[in-house]
Amino acid sequence: MWVSEEPVAPARTLPGIVGRVLPEGRSQKAGNPIRAVVTGAAGFIGSHLCDRLLADGHDVVGLDCFRDSYSRGLKEQNLAAARGSRGFSFCHLDLVEDDLSSVLDGAEVVYHLASRSGLGVSTGREFDQYIFDNVLATQRLLEALAGRPITRLVYAGSSSVYGEAEMLPTKESSVPRPLSTYGATKLAAENLVQLYGRNFGLPVTVLRYFTVYGPRQRPDMAISRFMRALIQGDEIEVNGDGEQTRDFTFVADAVEATVRSATAHVDGDVLNIGGGSRSTINDVLATLADISGTTIRPRHLPAAAADQRHAAASINLARWRLSWEPRVTLRNGLASQWDWFQQLLARELPVSRDPLTV
Repeated sequence: MWVSEEPVAPARTLPGIVGRVLPEGRSQKAGNPIRAVVTGAAGFIGSHLCDRLLADGHDVVGLDCFRDSYSRGLKEQNLAAARGSRGFSFCHLDLVEDDLSSVLDGAEVVYHLASRSGLGVSTGREFDQYIFDNVLATQRLLEALAGRPITRLVYAGSSSVYGEAEMLPTKESSVPRPLSTYGATKLAAENLVQLYGRNFGLPVTVLRYFTVYGPRQRPDMAISRFMRALIQGDEIEVNGDGEQTRDFTFVADAVEATVRSATAHVDGDVLNIGGGSRSTINDVLATLADISGTTIRPRHLPAAAADQRHAAASINLARWRLSWEPRVTLRNGLASQWDWFQQLLARELPVSRDPLTV
């Protein structure tokens, strides 16, 4: 159901899961903890989601196959806090090739965050990997969930499905026109989620995240690359003129919306999850220079052919249905990621040299 721009209204929640929504934007811990399954648990957003669910008193089963998109050492570090919790169990598992029955037994909420990310148009074996990780993995998970009495499947979609959107801010009703293999396969998986929701009665919700950043951000993403260059005193590579815009969303805000989407009456809905305002890449660089006290030395590269020029989320639907609001400013979020990044480098973990992703 599509809803046009509307004022914020109180969210409704399903009883007995996470509890009522508090005015300050946090979910009350449930009297009875749930059993949640998180795919992509060792990743950037997935590991933060695991930590949040555990802090709320829930039991969490984390699934990850440590695909080689970046260092396994970084992913293991992402899981360090969760592994220290008695409520957490981890399973090294491939969604396509392994049996999912036992890990899904007793699951009440499933958060599907596992995917292969990246920009550009892939061909050959690389294209096959996107199909494998984004489409087939989702279909296998849906097949395993069909007929199970779960409360909700939350699918982590992407703003990349919009491509060069027909309007800014972009509403959920906008026609998707992805520019990348990643965006196309995320849209295909999103359609599969809705297909199983309609045909098998799975209670599903799709979230389209807009440029999530913060501690544990993937090393191939722009802000992580910028920070590494700053610390090393290198030039910062910028695709294009730096005036392209993104709706930067701090990871804690994205996780808050994700948790709420499992309990609110948003079955079958698609919701944009964005930071609430647009910023240019040049704005980000200027803020980083101020936070770090260093001088930016940009080196401009040709604009990426498959990159969106502008992205901005209309988040009125999420505000209304989830009673959710992004709370972390870009400056505060970047300062948090900068502090974390310096600690990361002090541990001298390896980093990726994959193509830049914004």
